[in-house]
Amino acid sequence: MILFLSAAFFALAAGQAAVRAEAPVPAALGTSPAVNSVRLGDHGKSTRFVIELAQPVKHKTFTLADPYRVVIDLPEVEFNLPQSAGQDGRGFIKGYRYGLFQAGQSRIVIDTTVPVAISKDFALDPQSGFGYRIVLDLTETTRSAFLQGREWPAQPTVKPPVQTPVPVQPAHDTKRVVVIDPGHGGVDPGTHGSTGVQEKDVVLAFAKELHRQLAATGRYHVRLTRDTDRFIPLRQRVAIARQHKADLFISIHADAVGKGNVRGMSVYTLSETSSDKEAAELARKENLSDVIAGVDLYGEPGEVTDILIDLAQRETKNFSANFARKVVDYAGKSTKLLQRTHRFAGFRVLKAPDVPSVLVELGFLTNRSDEKNLMSAAWRTKVAGSLVRAVDSYFGDRYAEGVYAGPAQ
Repeated sequence: MILFLSAAFFALAAGQAAVRAEAPVPAALGTSPAVNSVRLGDHGKSTRFVIELAQPVKHKTFTLADPYRVVIDLPEVEFNLPQSAGQDGRGFIKGYRYGLFQAGQSRIVIDTTVPVAISKDFALDPQSGFGYRIVLDLTETTRSAFLQGREWPAQPTVKPPVQTPVPVQPAHDTKRVVVIDPGHGGVDPGTHGSTGVQEKDVVLAFAKELHRQLAATGRYHVRLTRDTDRFIPLRQRVAIARQHKADLFISIHADAVGKGNVRGMSVYTLSETSSDKEAAELARKENLSDVIAGVDLYGEPGEVTDILIDLAQRETKNFSANFARKVVDYAGKSTKLLQRTHRFAGFRVLKAPDVPSVLVELGFLTNRSDEKNLMSAAWRTKVAGSLVRAVDSYFGDRYAEGVYAGPAQ
């Protein structure tokens, strides 16, 4: 989901009131550099964005279009900011997001209301009670000038998460491989609840519990696409599943809607056409994850998505739908389900052509009861257990049908 975080107003002009977004915890000496506050100032013809740090760091800025964004890349830093940091904008700034983009690199993505030029970009040493600062002044420009003046950044090579090396399994090893994908992460926080809890955090906690329970059975090789708060592009998530020769791919998410009374778990499988408007809208928002994180999709071939859909074999889709029905059957005994629980939509993260895949929406962070559940360790344990039983039943059926012959070699 798209999340616009909030920033505290700050005016640098003389005579204007200033409010600082103070860090809840000061950075410890000797640790990684830390961002301790972010401030915005509206000066009419320009909008100022100030990052205050405990230590000086090098940074790089660039802009992206459709939607208009300013991206600030930093070395890996800690963000000691309030949970509400970035929700409200000021001047030309609509809001901003921040987090780990890849190992060794953090990112701040600023959403702007109009095409902007970075008219000033400089750093300041500590003075007058402030720490090290990075200062950007943004001024409005035309779309044509914005596009002509852009510096297209090199596409970063996003590496798979660091995990324990996977030993080569002997030919007689019939353990199935299950890859669990906690959605969002790092600079892409997903949606959020009324308490400020973020989707990326609750789905990671659930994925780790599901990983623990599946591994404890001794029947599966279980992998996570991420086990820390870091960003992974959608294509890379699919690639990780195929790299591990997954027999089943489970992507974990949490939902959000404008109505607070909507609640319950749902499960989605890939389809060229969506089962309803809600499924189509959810897929549209989820497929924007790479854009939200400030990934430059310039030059991305438009036909790739269509090819991937064509490659999604009928058998794989049928297996995915079979597992989705298992999830509905077993999870329904452990938690509230959304009406019409199994739905279909064009999620990019489900488009591995040869890996049965489902996307599980655990519940709605916009519903108080669901939000409470998602933050509960007891609920996670219970519902993860129901998904383990669904996995057991799914592979049991495949054995019984004589269609499963062990992991691909």
